[in-house]
Amino acid sequence: MAMEQLWVNEAWEKVHEKVTRTSSRIGARFPHASVDGAYVLEAPHWWTAGFWPGLLWLLYRDSESKDERYKDIAEACEQQLDEVLFGYDRLDHDIGFIWSLTSVARYKLLGEEQSRRRALLAASVLSGRFNVKGNYIRAWNPWGEGDRNEGWAIIDCMMNLPLLYWASETTGDPRFKHLAMEHADTVLAHFIRTDGSVNHIVVFDPQTGDFEGVNGGQGFAPNSAWSRGASWAIYGMALSYRYTGEIRYLEAAKRVAHFFVANLPEDSVPHWDFRLPSGVERYRDTSAGACAACGLLEIARAVPDEESGLYQAAGERILRTMYEHYGAWDNSPEEGLILHGTSHYPERRNIDVPLIYGDYFFVEGLARLRGNAETFW
Repeated sequence: MAMEQLWVNEAWEKVHEKVTRTSSRIGARFPHASVDGAYVLEAPHWWTAGFWPGLLWLLYRDSESKDERYKDIAEACEQQLDEVLFGYDRLDHDIGFIWSLTSVARYKLLGEEQSRRRALLAASVLSGRFNVKGNYIRAWNPWGEGDRNEGWAIIDCMMNLPLLYWASETTGDPRFKHLAMEHADTVLAHFIRTDGSVNHIVVFDPQTGDFEGVNGGQGFAPNSAWSRGASWAIYGMALSYRYTGEIRYLEAAKRVAHFFVANLPEDSVPHWDFRLPSGVERYRDTSAGACAACGLLEIARAVPDEESGLYQAAGERILRTMYEHYGAWDNSPEEGLILHGTSHYPERRNIDVPLIYGDYFFVEGLARLRGNAETFW
């Protein structure tokens, strides 16, 4: 093994050791952000519900020991999500985040038909959120009485599209794929800017489909450059290319990737927004870095050999810096794996803390570097 790759297996072992400890406390529950060293546990309907079982499935899949405890916890998480799936009212665009990393993962690994059926039902519900006038998947449900957000679409949904692509692959029915591609094309038209930066929220008239404007969302401002939004676009577009072979998606992933990498600070771990005025705290967002790294590695496997090294090196550099300088390996009380994530700065929620999706994408990135390019997406 090349000396420069030794850190990857070392990082994998440290992840395994830490998750073995933390899983005894977290169990079959749903962590989100680590506060004062302990992961706050959310209700099963929360959008992050898939990341903890997804992380456990990665460790189960790629570790020699095939630790049955990881499998048991991940399966118990999936079973709890039935109440959410059949309850319907809590379901929104984040269906893919949840059931790709639970039911699709279990089906891919174990061939469990019950999980396949769950994932197909989830894909059908996600398809039902598609607005044929604007060709977009609606984002959230109303947060309160009188809220009107039925015309909102968000960049995050690029990572939910793989559930639809998978549904078409496993059933042979192209309708799911058609809807996913229509949404992806809307993202090309309205979300990804010429310079490769990305809008978070785009607003359409839900009756006519007309474009109405953009909202800043979790970025600093409507015209800023929220780094995790860019990472959703990089990885989501790269995965759309994997499923469809349509070059426009790969070109979009590359354009956002170039913007992302060009705006990284010296250590290659992004700030939470790439366009911040003076006086605004430049917190890092390791979750954006980890997701983008996975997207960069996905691009690397898709482009010709003469291009591949650029994206491979950038993804590796982000993950290695996170391992060496942002990891909580020697901090036993801390349950998170990777420090310094920023969830929602405008609402001042979960700033400068470990985030479960940052941990998940870090582990997925390590799995890729260890030679397993297959994903649950």
